[in-house]
Amino acid sequence: MLYAILCYASEDVVSSWSKAQDDEVMEKLLNVQQKYADAGRLGPVARLLPTTAATTLKKVKGESIVIDGPFAETKEQFLGFYTLECANLDEAVDFARELSEVNPSGGSYEIRPVSVFDPTRVLK
Repeated sequence: MLYAILCYASEDVVSSWSKAQDDEVMEKLLNVQQKYADAGRLGPVARLLPTTAATTLKKVKGESIVIDGPFAETKEQFLGFYTLECANLDEAVDFARELSEVNPSGGSYEIRPVSVFDPTRVLK
């Protein structure tokens, strides 16, 4: 089963790290990822730019409007994601636990099964 591991944390905390601190955290996260990458089970991983760079399209009364920034005002922001092939949910939870153990920002990891959509297989 393919899982998405969605990473949430306080953007203010993460953006306050020095380059050296950020590099250290990223190195620890890469170490967690490596065994899954070596096994060919780690899919795309992305770190998102700050929410100040975000744009949201929202439908209001039947009309689409574009607004700057994220849609929700929250204490934690969506900062990035992993995709990972796992035998079961327990294994996906273990991966997220390993990430959280080396990430000093606290935050949370949302684990969701992924249903793959392949637009190349659309019927003609």
